[in-house]
Amino acid sequence: MQDKITKIINLLKKNYPITFFSRQKPFNVLISTILSQRTRDENTIKASKKLFLIFPTAEKIANANLSEIKNLIKESGFYNVKAKRIKEVSRILLEKYNGKVPHELDKLLNLPGVGRKTANCVLVYGFNIPAIPADTHVHRISNRLGIVKTKTPEQTEHELMKKIPRKYWIKINEMFVRHGQTICSPIKPKCDKCPISKLCKKLPKDI
Repeated sequence: MQDKITKIINLLKKNYPITFFSRQKPFNVLISTILSQRTRDENTIKASKKLFLIFPTAEKIANANLSEIKNLIKESGFYNVKAKRIKEVSRILLEKYNGKVPHELDKLLNLPGVGRKTANCVLVYGFNIPAIPADTHVHRISNRLGIVKTKTPEQTEHELMKKIPRKYWIKINEMFVRHGQTICSPIKPKCDKCPISKLCKKLPKDI
C-alpha cells in the first residue's frame, strides 16, 4: 500500500504542481471555508470575493449589518445561517484573539460552525501547518483509489493520517481537489484521461 500511495502522489504532483491555490490570510481561509459548506466551489469563490471586498477583516464583519452580509454571500447558499455564523466567529476572534485566527486545532474547533475540515484548511492554507483537510473530493478519491474504505470524511482524514507520510499532508488536499474538479468527478469521471487510472480500484458506485 505504501508503494501505491507514493506512486499516486508522485503522479498527481506531476499533473498538478502545487500552487497553494487557496493560500490566503488565515481569516480569509476560515470564512471562505465556512461559506463553502454545502455549496459548489464556484459559488464559494463568488461569495467570498464579494464579502471580502466590502468587509475584509474580522472587525468589519463583526460590526457589519447582518442583512448586508446576507446579501453579499447569497450565492453560497444557506446564507441566513452562514451570515450569522461568520458574524459570530468574527466577534469571538475580536474578543478572544485580538482579531487574529488561532493556529491551534483545538481552538479552531471551538469556533461555532468550524469542523475538522474547516480547521484543517485553515492550518494548511492559512498557516502552512501539516494537516489533511478531508473534503468531499478527498473522501471520494481516497475511497475510489482503495487507499481507504471509509463512510465519512472524518474517518477518511484519520485513515489518511495513518497511511500517508506527514511530509505529504500539506499537498494532499490541493492535489485531490484539483483532480476531483477536472478528472475524478462524482458522476461520470473521466477515467480515460486519468493519470492514475492504473492504480485505481474504479469503484462501481460513487462515494
